[in-house]
Amino acid sequence: MESDAPFGLRYSESMNTTVIDMATPLDPLISEFETAEEADAYDRWFRAEVEASLAETGPGIPHDQVMAEMDAIIVAAEERLRAKQA
Repeated sequence: MESDAPFGLRYSESMNTTVIDMATPLDPLISEFETAEEADAYDRWFRAEVEASLAETGPGIPHDQVMAEMDAIIVAAEERLRAKQA
């Protein structure tokens, strides 16, 4: 027996999983995507990006280096904003 659930999802007892109904619009309070198809496409893309990142074997970037680069980006953005407001 299958039961309907809100927001384009339904539980399939025969498959023992949640199935996304691609034609059903999603509730904007629950999802940032307009349709289940968009949400599914983003999920596939995101999972592929994570898998690719985990598979990388090259050297990582030290945390301190990343933080210093981000601090410089933030400072530059703040300076541009102050210049616009002046």
